[in-house]
Amino acid sequence: MRRIAVAFLCVITVSLSAAEHGPEKGTLVIVGGNMSDPAIVKRFIDLAGGPTAPIVIVPTAGEDDDYDQYYSGLRLWRENGATNLTVMHTRDRKVADTEAFVKPIRAARGVFFAGGRQWRLADSYLNTLTHKELNALLARGGVIGGSSAGASILTSFMVRGDTKSNEKMIGDHTVGLGFLKNAAVDQHLLRRNRQFDMLEVIDKYPELLGIGLDENTAIVIEGDRFDVIGQSYAVIYSNKPVAGASGRFYFLGAGDRFDMKERKATRRGDEWRPVQGVRPPK
Repeated sequence: MRRIAVAFLCVITVSLSAAEHGPEKGTLVIVGGNMSDPAIVKRFIDLAGGPTAPIVIVPTAGEDDDYDQYYSGLRLWRENGATNLTVMHTRDRKVADTEAFVKPIRAARGVFFAGGRQWRLADSYLNTLTHKELNALLARGGVIGGSSAGASILTSFMVRGDTKSNEKMIGDHTVGLGFLKNAAVDQHLLRRNRQFDMLEVIDKYPELLGIGLDENTAIVIEGDRFDVIGQSYAVIYSNKPVAGASGRFYFLGAGDRFDMKERKATRRGDEWRPVQGVRPPK
């Protein structure tokens, strides 16, 4: 009986500690597009294990049908020290379902999705062996990231996934890879005047946490917590109160930390301290 009771308590503990939004293990680095800040690139490389760590770059969201190991997008990574890079790409789901195709992921410590149109990534990789191996990468403590379209595909609810227009928030593709659960991520937020667009999604799906990221800005997610890095702002959209704020969205800058489950923001000083919402005058 004692063994049964201990086992039962262990199950309860695991259940209570389970992440509501982020991965149970591993790290996500989600970038709002136009990634040029070396601090973001180097943070990803460090999380993967350093300059010699095997990193896979996926350019499938782009317009070209073919990408090889001379892909121009590797330049930024090499300029920031990465030396063990592999380009992985297909538009054929049957290929994405093969052992040969996923071999680089099994050897990798990090996978990064480049920008373009996120529905192309969903069409190629969603619910394939590639998708399974990406989850396995996180489970062994690896890092997965993406910029622009590569950011929105990482969530459970994918915005701007319409095949005809990237202006449509809820399009003909809405299911992402789901590494960030119960959430949606928009990108190029302030640079393209998109700061109000996520409200449509939150109104229709109030259970979701909305996150907007401006260009050259990223969130680094571990479990249910993320840190903001880069040059601009991350914006939270939620039907639950956020950090005491009365508005419908909440801005976070570089150095801020956010607990997605508790909807609490903190800022680093000598120690982490709460960030309070600003209420409008009566």
